[in-house]
Amino acid sequence: MPQQQTRDAAIEELISKSEIAGVLATHSRGVDRADGNLLGSAYHPDAGVDYSFFVGSASQLVSILAGAQKGQPVTLHRTSNMWIKVRGAEARSESYVFAYVEHIADSVGTQRWVGGRYLDIHKRRDGEWRLSHRKYVMDFNVNRASTANWQEPAVALANFAPRGGQGAADAGRALLAHYTAGFKSRGNQIVENKQTDARIDQALSKQALHDLGVAYARAVDRADASLMASVFHDDATVVTGVFNGNAAEFAVKVVAYVRENTERCFHSIANEWYEVRGDDAVGECYLVANTTAGGKDTLIGGRYIDSYQRRDGVWKIKARAFVVDWTNTQPTSYETGGMYAALTTRGCYGKSDPVYAFWNI
Repeated sequence: MPQQQTRDAAIEELISKSEIAGVLATHSRGVDRADGNLLGSAYHPDAGVDYSFFVGSASQLVSILAGAQKGQPVTLHRTSNMWIKVRGAEARSESYVFAYVEHIADSVGTQRWVGGRYLDIHKRRDGEWRLSHRKYVMDFNVNRASTANWQEPAVALANFAPRGGQGAADAGRALLAHYTAGFKSRGNQIVENKQTDARIDQALSKQALHDLGVAYARAVDRADASLMASVFHDDATVVTGVFNGNAAEFAVKVVAYVRENTERCFHSIANEWYEVRGDDAVGECYLVANTTAGGKDTLIGGRYIDSYQRRDGVWKIKARAFVVDWTNTQPTSYETGGMYAALTTRGCYGKSDPVYAFWNI
């Protein structure tokens, strides 16, 4: 019976994490679509927020954000690195957000890339998970004169692709409605899938591999050598270009490199794909990273190619290689004043970062 209870608890935790991840995605969709109803559905009615520039009820923030988006170019909030801990009907999460925001003022546009994190408290009420409190932490920003001119001949062909919009004008919303109609036309037949032990193990294993990925990202971004070492087996190897060799040595040297050579760094992972076979697995995860060093901001796009192994019931990375797909380096445009002045909660290296106090519950 105890073994069955442990198994059932693990399955319930997995389901809760999946539902919470859906709430986080709904929040981003609501902001980007300037849809107050969609955005509000991510919060409980009595939820609170701390965005530095606004501290108060979530319902008030929903009105502010939805109103501010209208009349401005479409934004994109890419929520990733979701690290979720569930305790009964309450959960806490840290998630990364990579936001694209363009502002138009007096016919002059500014493109902004803003990286930060959401520190969230979630509660399950009447069987439904929603946010009960959100704290926003800003980690970096990049600000450049707008180059988004859809009328230029060089980018004219881009207009043939569906483009994002706000509210009912969004092409994505129209496509979702079309696909949903297809489900309805086929009726409400339910196909029963047996939850075999193998399928449950696959789901739990993939969640464990996801957690390794976000732990790695936090370890780099907070320069946390002990956390970094914990995601690798003792005999693991790493190939990154900055360092190639044993993972234990890598954990020490990469943290020293980050502290000595960069002012800020931010690793956002998404597009996670895993294949699990017994106690072995392989994976590919996409990465967008930003580093500030020597007066320059560097954006890097690439992939982690990983081999994993489960030993004594614990999954860890056996081998990791980083593949670079693209880079972009420009003079730094990091700002602390202007629209960012009120965002006083900032990320940093080491234990002074807000996540450590938040996670110590």
